[in-house]
Amino acid sequence: MALTHLDKKGQVAMVDVGEKSITRRIARAGGRIRMGSDAFEAIMSDSVKKGNVLATAKIAGIMAAKNTGAIIPLCHPLAIEHVAVEFYPDGDTFTIEAEATVKVSGRTGVEMEALHAVSVALLTIYDMVKAMDKSMTISDIRLEEKSGGRSGRYLKR
Repeated sequence: MALTHLDKKGQVAMVDVGEKSITRRIARAGGRIRMGSDAFEAIMSDSVKKGNVLATAKIAGIMAAKNTGAIIPLCHPLAIEHVAVEFYPDGDTFTIEAEATVKVSGRTGVEMEALHAVSVALLTIYDMVKAMDKSMTISDIRLEEKSGGRSGRYLKR
């Protein structure tokens, strides 16, 4: 399979999507952050001094998805139609799973936007509680699902 971000000379290039069909494209990504019990309980009880951690992380994730083209060098700026960022806390393991879903009608997919949203949401959680736990671990950032475009549907197994 040829790499699409290389031109005929093997140089880095932005993909020309001008001839591609506009289709409904959806991507869902996930990731998690693991922390100590004190930091987890502070988040769950909304007692972090910086404010509501999950509400702030949700906004950060949405903003990240909308601005992916300005951060990732070869991503196209997209007119995103919808971004959802959700959190799934697990009190047994002191982890918070983040999930982002991004939707667009366009000529290129939104996988990077979903991955960027999850990454920034988790980094925001870290930033807001790092004074309580610097040993937090962000992991398992992955594409879960995508649909639309020539390559069709992908579902992580």
